Amino acid sequence: MNLPLHFGWLGVMEAALIAFAVGVLCFGFWRWLCRRAGWGEARAIGWACVSAIAIAAGIDSWNLFYLGVAGLESPVYARIALSKIHDADALGTRVFMEWTGALCGVVAGWLLTGRADPQDAAAS
Repeated sequence: MNLPLHFGWLGVMEAALIAFAVGVLCFGFWRWLCRRAGWGEARAIGWACVSAIAIAAGIDSWNLFYLGVAGLESPVYARIALSKIHDADALGTRVFMEWTGALCGVVAGWLLTGRADPQDAAAS
C-alpha cells in the first residue's frame, strides 16, 4: 500500500480498515458506472471486488507471491527482497486481512445502498 503503517497487528488492522474503505468506494463507483451502462448489479459487485483487491492489497499480494516464487537461495538476495517489504514478519497476515477487508467493504457498500432496486428486479 506504500503508506507508513505501524508494525505487527496494529499495522495489519490499519491496512484492513483502509482496504474496507476502498471496497466501499469501489462498489459505489462500479454501481454508478454499471447503472449508467445498463448492466446488472452482479457485474458491479464482481468488478468492485477485483478492483478493491487490486488497489488495497496489490503491492502486498505481489510481495507475498514474489517471495514464494523468486529464487532466494542466497542470503544476499533474501536480504534485498525483504528490505523492500514493510513489516515482512506480518506480510501473510496483512495480505489476508487486506483481502478480507476489501471484500467485506464491497459487501457493506452493497448493503448500504439497499441492494438491488425494485425496478431492477422488475426489469428482469
